[in-house]
Amino acid sequence: MTKLKELKELSIEQLEFRIDEINKTLFEIRNELAINHKVEKPHLLKTLKKEKAQIKTIMHLMAKK
Repeated sequence: MTKLKELKELSIEQLEFRIDEINKTLFEIRNELAINHKVEKPHLLKTLKKEKAQIKTIMHLMAKK
């Protein structure tokens, strides 16, 4: 997981790219869960969703400025 301070230093394009990466990873994890009914690293679901929310919040704050 990326630190909040590091996320704030990134540009909007980099943040959008990071969200795309997170979405792909979440899709793969959910797909694995649906097929195998178990996931190798279940904690990643929570961690990635939290990071995605933080990025969206930062992007919203940047847009207000």
